Amino acid sequence: MNDLQGKSPCSTVSSHRPRFIILVLISVCILFAFVLSACSGNLPSNASAASIAASPAATVAGYPVKVFFSKFPESLNSNFSTVYLVDRTSPTTAVGTYAIQLLIAGPTLSEQQAGYFTELNTLLSGPSNCSAPLPVGGPDFILSLDKKGTVTEIGTATVKFCRSLNSPGIGADARVTAEINATLKQFPRIKKVVILNRDGHCFADSIGKDLCLS
Repeated sequence: MNDLQGKSPCSTVSSHRPRFIILVLISVCILFAFVLSACSGNLPSNASAASIAASPAATVAGYPVKVFFSKFPESLNSNFSTVYLVDRTSPTTAVGTYAIQLLIAGPTLSEQQAGYFTELNTLLSGPSNCSAPLPVGGPDFILSLDKKGTVTEIGTATVKFCRSLNSPGIGADARVTAEINATLKQFPRIKKVVILNRDGHCFADSIGKDLCLS
C-alpha cells in the first residue's frame, strides 16, 4: 500500500507530461502557420504594386517632342510671339512632321481650358494640292529639311502648306509663325524656318516680295 501511494504522484505527472508536450507543440505549429500565412499574404500585394508601377515605362513607346501653342491672354497682347510648350510623344522618327501635325490638331480639352490655343487649325481650308498621284486627299503640309524653298540650305526647314491659308490679320499671322518656328527649332538640326503657302509664296507676306526666300 505504501509503495503504491509513494509511486502515485510520479505516475500522475508522467501520464500528463506527454499530453502537455503535445499541446505545446500543436500551439507552436499553429502560431508558426499563422505567421507564415500573414507574411506570404503580403507578397502578392507588393508584387502587384511593383508591376503596376513599372507598366507605364514598359508600354510607352515613342519619341518625346514639344508643341508650342499661344496662350490666352498673354499671346493676345502686344507680344504676339509669346508661345508656351506642351509635351507630346511621337510614334515615328519623323518628329518634325508629327510635331506640326499636332500643332494643327490643336491643344487638348484640358489645355484649352488652361488658355492654350492656336489659330492654325482654323486658317486651313479647302482640299490639299499635294495629293498626287492620288486624285483626292493629301497632307496639310510638306516639311523639307535643309531646304529654303526649293534651294538647298543646310539648317533651314521649309514648311509648305498644301491647303489654302485664310488669315484674319497680322496678329494671327504672327502667332502662327511663332508657334511653327518654336515647334521646329526645338530640334538642333533646324536653325531657320521658312513657311510657304500652297502656291509657294511666303506666309504672311503682305508686300508680296517673298522675302523669306531671299
